[in-house]
Amino acid sequence: MRRRAALGLLLLPALVQPALAQAETRQMVPDAAVRHDLAPTGTLRAAINLGNPVLAQAGMDGPTGVSVDLARALAARLGVPVAFVAYPGAGAVSGSAGTGAWDICFLAIDPKRAEGIAFTEPYVRIAGRYLVPAGSAIRSAEEVDRDGVRVSVGRGSAYDLFLTRALRHATLVRAPTSAEAVTAFARDGLEVAAGVDQPLAAYAASHPEVRLLPGHFMAIPQAMGLPVGRAAGAAYLADFIAQAKRDGLVRRGLEASGQDPDLAAP
Repeated sequence: MRRRAALGLLLLPALVQPALAQAETRQMVPDAAVRHDLAPTGTLRAAINLGNPVLAQAGMDGPTGVSVDLARALAARLGVPVAFVAYPGAGAVSGSAGTGAWDICFLAIDPKRAEGIAFTEPYVRIAGRYLVPAGSAIRSAEEVDRDGVRVSVGRGSAYDLFLTRALRHATLVRAPTSAEAVTAFARDGLEVAAGVDQPLAAYAASHPEVRLLPGHFMAIPQAMGLPVGRAAGAAYLADFIAQAKRDGLVRRGLEASGQDPDLAAP
């Protein structure tokens, strides 16, 4: 009897793992309600923010990057084609949430955006940092919020929304996109530019007249989302992104597009 019990305990993990795999597979098989929520036209229309080069990059044959990889994988699981709707910045994506132009998006989670977009858990975490002239007296992120300091940001970006709530003394100067915010910072002699760590670091590396402030002023959790009111699609999308993180799809997508795979959210 003891030998049988011990054998049963040894066999239990082997029996449980296939059962879990089968349950997960069943969970990922979409039903009609899921397809209706995620691809109401019969095509998965994915909004791609080309203003964040960590997540997506413009290519000769269309956009590339981890966001694109995730959209393709989701479309394959839904059994529908995918179409990419490219936008120059995050503000343009979130601003079109209620227009029916897209079915899923890839944006930073923010309370204001959540009024119209249902977000998954983050799949990537990046940092918001400040760029200043090399000779600036500002030495830390805490010193930015002062009277007379102008901070250049991309309109509607995650850091624009965050800094709108956080800054009390500094003035935000909004450019149409994050890339144009850096251009305006340099052209107009502004005191600070705010943006995503990686593109700001790349700019600073090739422009000795500027420098990055140490540390970061915010963590930016990037997630998938869809318009609010689509409960079946939201639940399926949450399961999809959780599995994409577990099976390494997010890390592989980052690495394939030349980004740090350690940016993948746990």
